[in-house]
Parts: sequence; C-alpha cells; structure tokens
Amino acid sequence: MTKTIHKIVHKFDKEISSQSQMNSSIKEICGIMRRDKAKGAMMYVPELSWLLFLRFLDLQEIENEKRLKAVGKSYTSIIKKPFRWRDWALKPDSNDIGSMRNKLSNSAPGSLINFINEKLFKEFIKLGSNINSTSIEKLIRVIFSLKEKTVLKADTNLFDIVDKITDLTNQKIDTKNMFPISQAYEGLLPKLGEKKGDGGQFFTPREIVKLIVEVIDPKKNKTIYDPCCGTGGFFIEIYKKILNQNLKPSEIEFLKTKAFWGREDSDDAIIMLLTNVLIHEINEPHIFHGNTLTLNADNDSLYQNAPQQFDYIFTNPPFGSKEGKASQSRFAYKTGKAQILFMQEIIDSLKDKGECGLVIDEGVMFHTKTRAFQQTKKKLLNECNLHTVISLPPNVFVNANAGSKTNLLFFKKGSPTKKIWYYDMAITEEFLARKVNKGNPLLFEHFNDFFIRFNLSNNDPKKTSERSWFVDLDEIKKTNYKIHAQNNNKPDLSDKRTSKQIYESISKNLKELNDLVKNLN
Repeated sequence: MTKTIHKIVHKFDKEISSQSQMNSSIKEICGIMRRDKAKGAMMYVPELSWLLFLRFLDLQEIENEKRLKAVGKSYTSIIKKPFRWRDWALKPDSNDIGSMRNKLSNSAPGSLINFINEKLFKEFIKLGSNINSTSIEKLIRVIFSLKEKTVLKADTNLFDIVDKITDLTNQKIDTKNMFPISQAYEGLLPKLGEKKGDGGQFFTPREIVKLIVEVIDPKKNKTIYDPCCGTGGFFIEIYKKILNQNLKPSEIEFLKTKAFWGREDSDDAIIMLLTNVLIHEINEPHIFHGNTLTLNADNDSLYQNAPQQFDYIFTNPPFGSKEGKASQSRFAYKTGKAQILFMQEIIDSLKDKGECGLVIDEGVMFHTKTRAFQQTKKKLLNECNLHTVISLPPNVFVNANAGSKTNLLFFKKGSPTKKIWYYDMAITEEFLARKVNKGNPLLFEHFNDFFIRFNLSNNDPKKTSERSWFVDLDEIKKTNYKIHAQNNNKPDLSDKRTSKQIYESISKNLKELNDLVKNLN
C-alpha cells in the first residue's frame, strides 16, 4: 500500500502555469457536462461539487494514511472500499487502484451510473446518522442526502469527467495553497453568474468579498457568522486572511473547527458551500441548512451548540426577496422585505463590540415611509456605530442578476452612531464614462483611494474629498433615518458653456477637420 500512496501523491509535483490554465481545464469539464445534457451552471456546478468533494476526501485520506503509517500506526478510512475515489474513478493499475472501475468498464452500458445512484449515494447517506458520528461523516451525509442521483446519463461522459478531475487535481499553481483542488473550485464557482438568473444569487463578486474582509480585518480565535452564506465566499477569504497571522497550532485548530458558522436555505448552495469550505481545509464548518428568518431547519446536525452571538458577521442578504408572516414572526419590526429582517437578525446576532460588513441595496437606504424600515435603521444607529458606508456604482452585482445600486455598511456594536463617513465609488469621470459591467468589472485596485482615506484619522482634513464626506446623526434623524446621503462634494461634470459657446466650438472643430481633409488631398 505504501507504494500506491507514493505513486498517487507524487503526481502533485506537476505544475500548472496559471489560474487561467486551471480555469480552462474547468471549462473543458463543463463542456462534457453540457454534452451529457447538463444545461446551465445550476446543474453542472453542484454536480461537479460532489465529484470534487470525493476527490479531495480521497486525497486527504491518502495523506492521513501515509502519515500514520510512517509512525507505525494504522488508519481507518472514512470511506470504505469500493466507494473511495481510487476504487471507482481512477484508471486501473497493478496496485489494486481502480478495481471497481475495471469491473464497471467491462460491464453493460449504464453500470457506472447505476453504481453511483444505487450504491455510492446510498452508502454515503448512511454515514453520520448516529450520535458518535464524526463531523466529516455528518458533512458527507448532508451533501449526499441532497443528491437523489447524478444528473449525468452516460458512463463514457462520467469517466471522461473523473479522468479530467483526477488530472486537474494532480496539478498545482503555487505552494501557498493547501490543495490544488481549491484552485479548481476557485475557477468553477464564478460560472454561477455567467448567465442571467443562473444561480448568481449565490455568488458575491470576489473583489467585494475581499474589500469587506480587508475593511473589517478579522482576528484569530473569533467566531464568524454569515446568515445567508451561499457558496461560502466570505468564509474562504476570511480563512485565508487569518491563516496568514502567524498562528499557533491551537489557533489553527480553532480556525479549522470552531470559527465558522452559517445558515443557508438552498439545497444546491449547501452542496457547493460544504464542498468549498472543506477543500479549503475548513474541516468543521457549522452550517444550518434551513431558513434563517424562521429558524426552520432541513438539517441542523452541523450546527449543534451554536453560540447565540458572534464576533464578526459578513453577509450579503438576498436582493428583493419577499417574506411571509412566518419569516416576520420573531422580529420586532415586521415587513415582507427580507433585507430589513436580515438587518435585525444581524444586529441581534452580534456580540457587544462585534463587527459587521454588510451588502445592502440602495432602496433600503432611501426608504423612510414604512415603520419597519425607519425603526430597523434607528435600531442600527442606536445599538451600533455605523462608521463607514461605501456607495458602489450600478451593476457591480450584475452577475447576481441585480443591476441596482448597492452599498456596503460597516458597523460595530456596543455604542451609538455619532457620525457616518461616506465614500462614493461612482462619481469619478472614469466610472461615469466606462460603466461597470461584466466586461468592465469593479476591481480591488479601484479602492486604493478609499483605503488611503479610510485609514486616516477622522480629524485629518484629507478624510474629506470629492468622493468622501461626513454626516452627523442629527442630520439623519431629520430625514426619518434616510441613511443614504447626498454627496455635496461631488464635482460638477456638466457642460457649463452657453449655447453660443458650444456652437462656436463645434464650428471651429468642423473647420479644422475640413482643413485637414484638404491637406490630405
């Protein structure tokens, strides 16, 4: 067995040149999925998620077995033969690798698909069902309980896919990442937003995730909560950031097993979320599968003994979602607007001195006619210091099927707001001219000026600019808690010339153009 382990692990020496090359490989895999009639990202991304999950798990078990064998100990595999990736997915060799694949390949067409649907899935659903189950067994059970069967229909296509996944995950881009497979998943998730309405609601743009995490700057040994965590983008970015903080072994263990708590209602998102965090080596994600607002759970086995409040909250609640009475029942200020209910959930779930980075649509900022809106924003300003608001350009969330303007709110619980510092990303000539869209996304580098001014003292005169300004709480109270503020420092980019001046300018340009044409002739 030692020889086999060495053979498989040694393949990691192969290097891939760039993330773009990794993404290209992912594109090829998705092409095979479409060939098998898996149409759209919301079909093939969850499908590839469980496949990547099993590949990762097998690689992890091989490493664990190798480490224990080196010190004379045996390792008991979580996944039993013939359900390990190396049994049914790897090509056969002389070391008992691929024994089940060999059998299935020489059987009648459809044998592989039948093995997956009738045996492998059912075997995994049995895991994690008793009180002594490990966290990884519970995690496996949650994922495969949500998959009735594979969406693939042809054995040949599935064999092609697992071969490409095997090859892909035997490669690496750099030595900084824990597993090459994490890079594969990084290339996969953005496909959720490729087509309008195709699952983009689960995907917050990476640049925005990174920005929010950098502003909050979360520290080690703290709990992190996302009440609508989608595919886990915030968790991954936070994990990477904290992991670089010179951690002790006990602090790394806390980060991997006790730090991350979240809720998500979508079955597909849960599969992608759990795969995403596990392949980034968050070994024990505490995920509540169910409705955050009602607290009705489809599965809360991973969320046992959850704290009532958390040190940090990072989240992007769904835009435009309407909620019924069941979702409103446990909140003081009742409304069908999901974002207002989530805002109440967030404030109540923050510890004293806890911090939050929140994405919110501009309509919430403006709206003052409904009592729930007024009172919720009043609650926010009374219980928390809303110190920073970033106004984003339109279409930043175009991949999430949301073209509306959005804002980023940053606040700390425990003391009331006295004044808010606003930063407007949408007022420069650059953004007015280019417009943010899929072809021209908002990049992290565009926030350079924001970070320079954000890190200044509030007393520094440079804190205020044509993009940034302060508003006192008293001014906000006068507007019935309209926390959107007009930028009076905004440069006036309108044409101030008179009609006569414009006419003369056009005439002059035309004359110069005619003279140029004459000279060419």
